[in-house]
Amino acid sequence: MERIGIAASKIAKGNLLLYNGYVILISFLLSLFLFVMVGSTVLFALIIIDYIVTEVAHVPFHKNRTFIYTVCMITLGVIMGIFHLVAVFKNIKFKKDS
Repeated sequence: MERIGIAASKIAKGNLLLYNGYVILISFLLSLFLFVMVGSTVLFALIIIDYIVTEVAHVPFHKNRTFIYTVCMITLGVIMGIFHLVAVFKNIKFKKDS
């Protein structure tokens, strides 16, 4: 998370308002990227589990499929939101360093 501040300071070149804006932008883009990557992995894993359970065990997993997907994506969204807030609060500055 410290690298977010380093990248933002190199882009902002001393402007505090731009620095804070870039910290928010970079951490948002990182959280969005992680959400897409992890979300697709979770979705793929649930599809594989659905296939295995349906074909091997003959258990109707697909009845609750949308609820399971919804709960997984909401949980992942909350975790990514917390990650985003921690990254922003860790790197945001209120006073310019001397």
